[in-house]
Amino acid sequence: MRVVIVGGGLAGARSCETLRARGFEGEIVLLAAEKHLPYDRPPLTKAALKGELNTQLRTDYDALSIDVRTATAATGLDTSARKVHTAGGPVEYDALIIATGAAPIRLPGTDRQLAVRTVDDSYALREKLVPGTKVVLVGASWIGAEVATAALAAGAEVTCIEFGPAPLGNALGEEVGKRFVDWWSEVDLRLGVGVREVTDTGVSLTTGEEIPADVVVAGVGVRPDVAWLEGSGLEIERGIVVDENLRTSDPHVFAVGDVAVRWSPRSSQPLLVEHWDDARTGPDSIAQTLTGGEPVAHDPVPYFWSDQFGHKLQYVGHHAATDTVVVRDGVDGKWAVAWIDEAGLLTAHLSIDTPKLMIGARAAIAACSRPDAAALRDITQPLS
Repeated sequence: MRVVIVGGGLAGARSCETLRARGFEGEIVLLAAEKHLPYDRPPLTKAALKGELNTQLRTDYDALSIDVRTATAATGLDTSARKVHTAGGPVEYDALIIATGAAPIRLPGTDRQLAVRTVDDSYALREKLVPGTKVVLVGASWIGAEVATAALAAGAEVTCIEFGPAPLGNALGEEVGKRFVDWWSEVDLRLGVGVREVTDTGVSLTTGEEIPADVVVAGVGVRPDVAWLEGSGLEIERGIVVDENLRTSDPHVFAVGDVAVRWSPRSSQPLLVEHWDDARTGPDSIAQTLTGGEPVAHDPVPYFWSDQFGHKLQYVGHHAATDTVVVRDGVDGKWAVAWIDEAGLLTAHLSIDTPKLMIGARAAIAACSRPDAAALRDITQPLS
């Protein structure tokens, strides 16, 4: 039996490891679009951008007998013939794991813009972050905040253009986002304005203003990398639609990580979970199925973190725009945020510089807790 894995990121590497760990003895082929072996992406806008960390994963592909083919991007998929098309020719499979991740959204205008998605992107930006460099960030997003932190530390002059009314407003809502404005005090933060296009000298705003820049970084989001799957017959809605076992509409094809829209029994809805932790744990479920075990649902409580402006933010769960926001206050300026749905269920929680609080929140969400509304506002009170 041959398993082909398309994608050279964490999910691809973990798929190799978990298949072998569960006793799979067949052939495994890993197709990686980049010239590099799979590496860790979250540090690219954190420690790696400051030159403090090697992001290479420690997977020993030789020891695992993996046929790794770098610089081999998938260009198409023929599910009827069970073949992945590449520039070097078709690759046949008995089972296919798609882990192609997501691609950054590009801004209108010239290609004079960086989106920190690959290790080469991170290295290219790091070389440009020197004292006095004028950096324009588009998007006061998670990535935007992390890049701003690194740029300021390097002595660069940073301007951030955010279309919404507050940093992280799109992800966390305006009420919560406004609490982060003070963190951006060293940045020329422009809220409520858009970018018309990236120019040869900087960016042109929707207001008509031109802002000069030595470096322009786009941090306006990503989309699942599914363009190569056109005509494959797989069900695609934003990303590749999979069930709770990460199996697609074709029984021989699975998808995991940022590219997958997975069914969540806990939430009773499909989720596009673009988080490192989902890419790390999802391959376990696929390996269980491919090695003949009883299928196990992959439905962990979503989790991710961000390091910005000297703070660590940890978000667990998945909230809807209609959920009630509850700000949890504590002593010494500490605070956190919880989201509650109409039934009183805790759906998500944001912890700031409080790792222990995050652990409790994740357990409470997994247990479908209904916290007491009054006690919830006190950060010292338990959530379950």
